[in-house]
Amino acid sequence: MIKTLLKNKEIVWSLSINDFSTKYAGSAFGTFWAFFQPIITILIYACVFQFGLKSTSPIADVSYIFWFASGMVPWFFFSDCIRSVTNVLLEYNYLVKKVLFDIDMLPIIKIIAALFVHLVFIALLFIIAIVNHEKITIYAVQVVYYLICILALTYGIGKITSALILFFRDLGQIVNIVLDIGMWATPIIWSYTIVPEKWQWITKLNPVFYLIDGYRDSFVNQIWFTEKWIWTLYFWVLTYIICKIGNVVFNKMRPQFADVI
Repeated sequence: MIKTLLKNKEIVWSLSINDFSTKYAGSAFGTFWAFFQPIITILIYACVFQFGLKSTSPIADVSYIFWFASGMVPWFFFSDCIRSVTNVLLEYNYLVKKVLFDIDMLPIIKIIAALFVHLVFIALLFIIAIVNHEKITIYAVQVVYYLICILALTYGIGKITSALILFFRDLGQIVNIVLDIGMWATPIIWSYTIVPEKWQWITKLNPVFYLIDGYRDSFVNQIWFTEKWIWTLYFWVLTYIICKIGNVVFNKMRPQFADVI
């Protein structure tokens, strides 16, 4: 991923900006919708659980909406990347058929396009913190590290799904269902601490948990990722394996891409 990005940085940057802008070009409010829908979703969930169901943050002196948003923001980015990258070869089929175009750039283009929105939502977390008088500490800088974690994981998964969907078109619907289930199965709305302690390790096997909890460690829990070195090692070993599998699957199927599109 890094090698491809550095080699073609100008093309990737240009196509990423174009992808982001053209996605909403046909609507009256344009890119406004890229930010409006996720914000409304966060507010609806927060209101339902904080005021309707009387949910409270598992962290003392932290508002529920801040605790909830710090987990929902990385999930939005992760799910948006997976959905976008899965369909990238279908969307850019005219580039796939060009012999001289390096199609390894396409997943990166989608991820960077999604990153534009995500950076705004990271800023939103700071705004929520200010409005709710939350304490922002030096721990917040490690959100950059967890952002890199999301980029690596989504790239690996995306290379697998983007290649397979050309041969099994129903995969797009399956990915959507898995992501819908994953939002509720991952401790985003609920805290993993409600799981009996002896079974919490099962919840932590989900690599997305590492990302969600990492953002909360940065903004809420005030814990360095080095303090969870076992789970950090587990995440990177798993991500490395996923990326390796992704490269093998993608490269093995690459010669047939133009024939099945």
